[in-house]
Amino acid sequence: MAEDPFQRVRDAPLFIVPRTLDALRAFRDEPGLDDDLARVADRLLAGLAAHPTKFWVLKQFQPALENARDAPAETRERVDAGLRQLMDILGIDGSDGLLAYYLGLYS
Repeated sequence: MAEDPFQRVRDAPLFIVPRTLDALRAFRDEPGLDDDLARVADRLLAGLAAHPTKFWVLKQFQPALENARDAPAETRERVDAGLRQLMDILGIDGSDGLLAYYLGLYS
């Protein structure tokens, strides 16, 4: 059976304040935002208040990561940058190897 990269994720609570949600909305409203990143932002805006944890947020990244996994390097780099920007907005200091596992940019 293939490794589950989410087993490596160390969960942590996130402290979500109105400024955080404003920053997420601003990210979502950026012109030309990649569709996968827009869907991630939509999921975060819809569920973050009820699930303010690192693990939950990273699980919301999974569809975008799976879609980008076999994409050209330019696409993987764009998705990586967008997800890292979301992590910065939310105060998540690392993906515990999740982005590298799916995107292979740091192997």
